[in-house]
Formats: sequence, C-alpha cells, structure tokens
Amino acid sequence: MIADDVVFGDEAKVFQPDLVNLYGCTIGPRSRIGTFVEIQRDATVGADCKISSHTFICSGVHIEDGVFVGHGVTFTNDLLPRAVNVEGSLQTDADWEMVNTRVRRGASIGSGATILGGVTVGEYAMVGAGAVVTKDVPDRAVVVGNPARVIRTIDT
Repeated sequence: MIADDVVFGDEAKVFQPDLVNLYGCTIGPRSRIGTFVEIQRDATVGADCKISSHTFICSGVHIEDGVFVGHGVTFTNDLLPRAVNVEGSLQTDADWEMVNTRVRRGASIGSGATILGGVTVGEYAMVGAGAVVTKDVPDRAVVVGNPARVIRTIDT
C-alpha cells in the first residue's frame, strides 16, 4: 500500500507497489524501494538511494543521499519500548519519546543490520551484515558485530 500522503521525487521507483507499506514519508529523486519495505510517517529517504527488500524504516529515520540499505535492515526509534505502563495500562503515543536516527550521505548498511534509535551513521560509513549499531558510527568507518565496533576506516 502506498498512501496518498507519500511524497516522491522525480524518477523514484517502487518495484512492487502492492507489496510495500509507505505512508507519510518522503522518497527522494531516483531512489529505489524494494519489495516488502515499510517506511513510516515522517521518515525521509534522500536522492539516489537503494532500499532493499524486507527493510523497516520507522518514523524519525532520516536517510541522506546516495545511501545503500541492504535486505532485512531494521531501524528503531524508541530507547525504552514497552507495551504497557507500570500500572498495566496500554501505552499511548503520549507515553513514549521518539528519537531520531540519521544515515549520512553515501553510507552503506549491510543486510540484516539493526540500527538503534538516536544514532548517526557517518558519511560513507559501512555497517556490516547483521551488525547491531548502538552508538554513532564515524564517517568512513567500517563497523561489524553486536554491538557494532569499528574495525577499520575507508581512506578513499
């Protein structure tokens, strides 16, 4: 489903519109969205990005230009997720605080990675497949593991 409030840049492409869930988001020019992707309200995807299949991009995630997101990547936006309050009542929107996440220009996120809310993935950084990013990733760093740690820096 693609809601009427999604904003698409010129030449943005959704490969199977009936097999995605996009609402209230912005997709930049020439970006490509794969099958079984969900992008929520107030999330942004820049120009020339590739969002691979089975990826979840929640509210508060801002992806800059030229970013690659592999298959099955999950973003979060709540540092203290709960279904109920201490006294047992169901939580509402007023009971939690959304934190923003930024993926800077040219970064690459490997398949199966999890990006926790509130972090920044730096320019041209690379997040390894299956990594769990719990803190900011410096520009041009390569991170792997759980929790993700820097293993090297990309010079060029």
